[in-house]
Amino acid sequence: IWPRVRTENAAEGFSVETLEGLIFTVKGLVHPPDRLIAYLRFIPDSRGDRKRGETSYRRVYRFEEQQEILKSRFPTYLNYDPVFGMELQGVPRQHIREVYDPCRRLANILKRGAADPLEENALAFTGLLQDTSGVPMGRLGISGSLLVKLHRKESDLDVTVYGEQECRTVHASLRQLLNRSSGPGRGPDTQTLRALHASHRTDTPLSFSDFARLQSRKVNEGYFAGIQYFIRFVKRNEQCRERYGDPCFEPLGRATIEFRVSDDRDAIFTPCSYGTEDVVFLDRRPETDLREVLAFRGRFSDQARIGEAAVARGSLERVIPRTGRVHHRLTVGGEAGDFLLSQAPSMLP
Repeated sequence: IWPRVRTENAAEGFSVETLEGLIFTVKGLVHPPDRLIAYLRFIPDSRGDRKRGETSYRRVYRFEEQQEILKSRFPTYLNYDPVFGMELQGVPRQHIREVYDPCRRLANILKRGAADPLEENALAFTGLLQDTSGVPMGRLGISGSLLVKLHRKESDLDVTVYGEQECRTVHASLRQLLNRSSGPGRGPDTQTLRALHASHRTDTPLSFSDFARLQSRKVNEGYFAGIQYFIRFVKRNEQCRERYGDPCFEPLGRATIEFRVSDDRDAIFTPCSYGTEDVVFLDRRPETDLREVLAFRGRFSDQARIGEAAVARGSLERVIPRTGRVHHRLTVGGEAGDFLLSQAPSMLP
C-alpha cells in the first residue's frame, strides 16, 4: 500500500500523480473531502514524446480524449458530484502517489540551480517578477509540464502567483514591464495571436479581431526572452469564500446573455468572476437574479472591465447557499462554444 500523501494544500496550479502514473492538473480551490477535482494531462505511453526516467509520457490535450481514456480504462477518476450537480474528473485522495507543488518546485530549482535552458528562463522570469513587484519568492511557482519534469525544450513557461494581494501587485508590475519599449518581456505579436486564436477557436468562437482586441489588454500571456509564458493568479485556499457544499449548484442547461459588468475585482484570478447587471437572456426564459459570470479557465481571466457591455455563452446554474437567497450564475468554459466577449461589436454565432 502506498503511504498516504498530504493533499490539503493542493489548489489551482498544482498537479497530482496517481498510483497508475497518470498525471492530473488540479482545478479551482473548492474540492470534496475525499478527492481533488483535477483534469488528466499526461499518461504513460511508450510512443509518447516526453520522457522522465525510463518512462515515456504523452500529453492529452483534448477534453474529449481525456474523457474517453478515463471512461474506458480508468473510470474511478470520473465521478458524479452532488454539490456541483455534474460528472467531474477527479482523483480520490487515497489514489494520489505524489503531489506537485508549484512553489516547492521553483524553490528546488533555486536551491540546486537550473538543469536546462527552460529552468534557467523560469528562474530569470520569476526573479524579474519578484524584483519588480517585491512579492516574496515563496508566493511564485512553476506549473505545467515544467512542474512535473515533462517539459521539452520548446515548452512554454507556466507561472502561478498565490495570494490575493500578491497577485494584484505582480499583475500591476507586469503591466509596467510590458509597457517598456525595451526589456525581456513583451506581449504577443500578430503572428502569435493568430496561432493562439487558431488553437482556441475550436472551442471558443471569437473572431480574430475580437480575440486580438481582448488579448492586447491582458498581461498574463506574453513572451519572456523569446519564450511564451502564461501566468495564473490564484487566491490562497483560505481566501476563497466558498466551501465544499456551501453553496450547492443545480445545472439548468445552456444560455447566452448580454450584460454590463458591475464588478471586476476578481477578474484577474483563476477562477475568475464578473458581477453582472442589466442582464438580457438571448435564447431562453430569463432569470432575474443572475449575479455573476464565472470561469475556471485562465483564458477567460481579465476578459472584461467594470462598466463594459459584454456577451457570454455558458452553462446556467442555480446557486443554492445554506443561508441567504438562491440566485443564478453563468459558468463559461465548461463546453465547446463557450465565450465571454466584452464590448461585442461582432459576435460570431
